[in-house]
Amino acid sequence: MFENLTGRLQQVVKNLRGQARLTEENIADAMREVRMALLEADVALPVVKEFIAQVKERAQGREVLQSLTPGQAVIQVVQEELTRLMGAQSVPLNLASVPPAIILMSGLQGSGKTTTSAKLARLLKEQKKKVLLVSADVYRPAAIEQLKTLGKQLDIECFDSHAGQKPADIAAQALDYARRHFHDVMIFDTAGRLAIDEAMMAEIKALHVQLKPVETLFVVDAMQGQDAVNTARAFNEALPLTGVVLTKLDGDARGGAALSVRHVTGCPIKYVGVSEKVDGLEPFHPERMASRILGMGDVLSLIEQAQKSVDLDEAKKLADKVKSGKNFDLEDFKAQMQQMRKMGGVGALMDKMPAQMANMASGVNPEAGDKAMSRIEGIINSMTPLERRKPELIKASRKRRIAAGAGVQVQEVNRLLNQFEEMQKMMKMISKGGMGKMLRAMQGRFPGLR
Repeated sequence: MFENLTGRLQQVVKNLRGQARLTEENIADAMREVRMALLEADVALPVVKEFIAQVKERAQGREVLQSLTPGQAVIQVVQEELTRLMGAQSVPLNLASVPPAIILMSGLQGSGKTTTSAKLARLLKEQKKKVLLVSADVYRPAAIEQLKTLGKQLDIECFDSHAGQKPADIAAQALDYARRHFHDVMIFDTAGRLAIDEAMMAEIKALHVQLKPVETLFVVDAMQGQDAVNTARAFNEALPLTGVVLTKLDGDARGGAALSVRHVTGCPIKYVGVSEKVDGLEPFHPERMASRILGMGDVLSLIEQAQKSVDLDEAKKLADKVKSGKNFDLEDFKAQMQQMRKMGGVGALMDKMPAQMANMASGVNPEAGDKAMSRIEGIINSMTPLERRKPELIKASRKRRIAAGAGVQVQEVNRLLNQFEEMQKMMKMISKGGMGKMLRAMQGRFPGLR
């Protein structure tokens, strides 16, 4: 999402290289570029003005330390101000109340409110909370069924509301049910509209008074740009919002909403939607997002994702095999891909990489990479256990059988076996301490690698 903004900010650093000191002139030039980058990213104009003024004031006359170039000094200030703009620090949900703690979800239709409700319920379930999902979107009958389907998929109870009921009646009955069945949290999904209207606002205000939620979250589509800011302002004036959830942060919009909504509402961004999958909701960390925007990546989130998704025992076994250079077979190769899939696939990994690493992989299409992994997994699944342990046994007739079973051409099987053979050779080099030798071998095959 922030690709263009990241590129423009990195250009600012390049332009400042080689200069011994930050002066009024080069700071002004840098700020002009930063201003253009933010406006192109669809950041609201008042936000841009305040941001630029803060950065300029802090950078003005700042001498370069021995360890910092002028470019690095400016980026340090920009990073700190970006973090402050988005909230300075992450703010968790406040569920300290007599059960059930009620979370009221608000936002326009199409912002991802219903799926976000289910994703949030999943996160709370992981924290050992007993959650009840409730839909009061009686104007879009599919919304009620959608939430019930998601609840069933996640094994989370969903209150049995229907389109013929009034939202106030659903609220009263659901709250009574949650109390009688000892639910810790009740997530209440309200109705949205295609645009802000008086009827919707009156209804959600009444529900807020009736339910007295501990959290009132505003769900906004990050791809809306300036419209997201206007919508956020309207909801903030109507409701005492406690937090914001930004959805579709994996889209191809320019990302301005992420930098504007916090400033406009004064409410912390608590979660971000990073994919359409049920596990595609993450706590928002302003300092990590600032690092991603500046092309530094989000290594901490990557590590946390790995800790949650990767089987540590399996990872250790695999590491031991790599270290020894022995017994690494196609079953291990498949396990590697499955671990990557659990972490969100190629796209999720590339999105959190530092810009330099992501640029090295810029030729990789994340969607094509995920499809390729699925195809390779299908080929390996078509092999017998013996063939996976001893790929050298796979000759012409076996290749034809495997290709037919996986629904691919024989050339695909050959390509996989060749790639696996190359990987085995590299692992043997690593196990013998030949990292330099391995890199020289890679440079021979890939002349652009230096």
